[in-house]
Amino acid sequence: MSRPLEGKTVIDLTSALAGPYATLLLAGLGARVIKVENPARGGDSSRNNSPYVGSDGLSVRRRSADDMSVSMMLRGRGKQSIVLDLKRAEGREVLRDLVRHADVLVENYSSGVAGRLGIDFAALREVNPRLVYTSISGFGATSGQGDRKAMDTIIQALSGVMLTAGEPNDPPVRFGLPIGDLVAPLFAVIGTLAAVLEAERTGEGQHVDVSMLGALTSLVACEPFDALESVGFPLRTGAHVPRLAPFGTFATKDGWFALCAPTDQFAAGVLEAIGRPDLLDSDDFRTRDARVANADRLHGLIAGWAAERTQAEALAALEAHGAPAAAVRTTAEAVRDPLVVARGEVVPLVHPRFGHFDGLYGSGLPIVFSRSTTDLSTPAPGLGEHTDAVLRDLLGYTPDRIAELEDAGVVGRRPLDDLATSLRA
Repeated sequence: MSRPLEGKTVIDLTSALAGPYATLLLAGLGARVIKVENPARGGDSSRNNSPYVGSDGLSVRRRSADDMSVSMMLRGRGKQSIVLDLKRAEGREVLRDLVRHADVLVENYSSGVAGRLGIDFAALREVNPRLVYTSISGFGATSGQGDRKAMDTIIQALSGVMLTAGEPNDPPVRFGLPIGDLVAPLFAVIGTLAAVLEAERTGEGQHVDVSMLGALTSLVACEPFDALESVGFPLRTGAHVPRLAPFGTFATKDGWFALCAPTDQFAAGVLEAIGRPDLLDSDDFRTRDARVANADRLHGLIAGWAAERTQAEALAALEAHGAPAAAVRTTAEAVRDPLVVARGEVVPLVHPRFGHFDGLYGSGLPIVFSRSTTDLSTPAPGLGEHTDAVLRDLLGYTPDRIAELEDAGVVGRRPLDDLATSLRA
């Protein structure tokens, strides 16, 4: 079974999370992803994210040159790493040679940085007119707001998403999952694949420009919050959603469960499960509109019933009556679900030297094809691990030229003793 993007080459100029997650997905789909890392900063900033995996497992601090951050173990899978100084003219010339062999380039510099380096879309399309050049930034590569800082929490704040969770008078709620950093790369991959298809048809590449703010705000706009507030529904509803009653999370003696029963059929199952079939003919609960109007009473009945039962007892009763409900699981429980593990949607993380440590999981590629396959089993590379191979095999550089570039500090692998020295410092 082949992977859908086999034969495609992606130049990865990204760092941190949003960009590397996009190129991780492209690697899982079969593209050859060549990760270009900055020698002055020790490569991708993710390489310095605690915790680290070493010979004896996880630790908060890096203790040896072989230790690798969990962030890099996750985001670097399936990629090849080269070290290339793009602030040097010789380094930019090597990049142009790479671009001649590439289908896609992905970058997540702040707006304007690529232009100042002379490696923006306008410059590189002269090298390869078929190139799909994808930019992931906080506010848009062409927005003129390149000086604004774009961290995930900043994007969550500006998008409005922080005021969609919690109770009405609660302070803003920051989502624990970095959704701004994760939503933008999903749209970037969609745009990249669409542009690749068009390039195959027309021979012309293009600039794919995705902003974190735009991506997350577009999802917030999927719900008509303004309209809901105008007819009396609160923006923030906490554990329950009145306009879909019965709908929300409920506490039992030993845990929580989620309930989603907005239709007449599902709501009837809930009322039967909690021992109140008499309410099926009540004017207050018989129809959907009536249940919404009396949502607080309905949710109060369910909450009182749930509080007297264990989670297993509550779920068994709801399931027996066809009411959609599920346990609220911990993240540790969720990533060990045999279903998602069997489908490759969650996979064990593997250190390139020390292997897998029990309990260390990472995201797989949650797409199952009928004919093709996906794969993220290749461990993340060491810094500059593939520099020689890429320059020699892809670009055809001679050993003398590679040695000359390495001696000049333009390309290469950061020596392990230098890394160890920087760690002690």
